[in-house]
Amino acid sequence: MTPVQPVRGMQSLLGEDADRLAAVVAAFDRVRRLYGFRRVEVPTVEQTQVFARSIGETTDVVSKEMYSFEDRGGESITLRPEFTAGICRAYLSEGWQQYAPLKVATHGSAFRYERPQKGRFREFHQLDAEIIGAAEPQADVEILSFGYQLLQELGIAEGVTLELNTLGDPETRDAWRTALVDYFKAHRGELSEDSQTRLERNPLRILDSKDARDKAISADAPAIDEHLTGEAADFFAAVTAGLDAARVPWKRNAGLVRGLDYYRHTAFEFVTDRLGAQGTVIAGGRYDGLIEALGGPHTPAVGWAAGIERLGMMIDAPPAETASVAVIPLGERADAEAQRIVAGLRREGIATEIGYRGNMKKRLARANTSGAKYALILGDDELDRGQAQLKNLSTGEQRGVSLDLIADAIRQ
Repeated sequence: MTPVQPVRGMQSLLGEDADRLAAVVAAFDRVRRLYGFRRVEVPTVEQTQVFARSIGETTDVVSKEMYSFEDRGGESITLRPEFTAGICRAYLSEGWQQYAPLKVATHGSAFRYERPQKGRFREFHQLDAEIIGAAEPQADVEILSFGYQLLQELGIAEGVTLELNTLGDPETRDAWRTALVDYFKAHRGELSEDSQTRLERNPLRILDSKDARDKAISADAPAIDEHLTGEAADFFAAVTAGLDAARVPWKRNAGLVRGLDYYRHTAFEFVTDRLGAQGTVIAGGRYDGLIEALGGPHTPAVGWAAGIERLGMMIDAPPAETASVAVIPLGERADAEAQRIVAGLRREGIATEIGYRGNMKKRLARANTSGAKYALILGDDELDRGQAQLKNLSTGEQRGVSLDLIADAIRQ
C-alpha cells in the first residue's frame, strides 16, 4: 500500500527545521515583552467577507489564493491568509476598543493557495504585531523599532534593509492616484497585461510590478512627493526623525506602495538579498481606513507581519535540544527504580532520557549519539549498594553516586 502523502505545499518538520521556527518565535516573544505588546489569539477560520473587505476583492490573494469553502450551514468561511483582518474583526466584535491604543502580537499558521517555492508554502507561519487606535507617528516608530530589534535578536539585522515610503493622507493619495492614472493611460499599450488590468482597478500596484516593461514606464511616473500635503509631509518627517533617534537605519523607496485605499502614510518592508526572489522578511504599514472597511468607526492603526520560515532560513542553526543525563536501567528491578529516578530528576529541572532497549553497549552508544552529558547506569549490583554509576560521556570518567544524591552529583 502506498503511504499517504501530505497535501501539496504543506510541511512536516522535525529536528533542526522545527527548531529554527521555534527559535524565531522565542525571539519574537522576548522582544514582544520588551515593547509591551500583549499576546493575542484569533481564530484560524473567519467569515470570508472579513478578508474580502480587508484585503480587497480584486487582489490576487482574495480572487485566486484563499482557501474558502462553504460550511455545513452554507456560510462561506476562509482559512486565514494573514492576521491583521482577524485582529481588526476581533477589535470590533470583542469590544477591544476599550483598551485603545491597543498593542498586540501573535503568531501561527496562515494559508494561501499558491505555487510552493523556497521560503513559501501553502501553509506557512507568520509573526504579527499591531498597534490599533494610535494616530501618532510615534506608533509607526515603535512598530518599526520592534521589527528592527527582532532582527537584531535573531542576529540577522546586518543583512536586512528597512525600505520606507509615505503614502500620504487621503488628499495626497487621491491627487497622486489621479496623476498616476493620467500618466499610465498615456502608456497603456506599453504596459503588461496585468498592469493594464490594474490601471482600472488598482493603479498604484503598477509601481511595484516586476515586469521589465512596467518598470521602465514606472521610472518616470509622477512621484508622491509632488502631491504631499503639508500634514502628510510633517507626519513622514516625524517618523523618519523618530527612527533616526532610535538608531533604526532606513532608506527611502519611493516606489514602495500599497494598493488598497485604506492604507495611509507609512509603508515599509525589511528586505534582504539572502533569500533570492523572496527577499521581504517583514512588511507592513499604516492602515487607518481598514476598520472602517469592516464596518467600524474611523480607527488609526499600524502593524507588520513576518514570515517565520524566511526568518528561520536566515538564522544560525540553534543548538539541538539534548538531555543532560540518559538513565540506563539493566534488569527488572532497575527498570522500576529508573522510573522513580527519572521522574525525580525531571522534577528537579534536569532534562533526562531513559534507555528502553538493547544491551549495555547499544544503550551507551545511543546516549552518546543523543548528546547527553552523562549516562546513569543502574543494575542489580548498584541497587544492592544503594548507588548508581554516573559516567561522564565526554571524558569517560565513571563513579558511584548515592541514589539520593544523583541530582547534586549531576549539577556538580
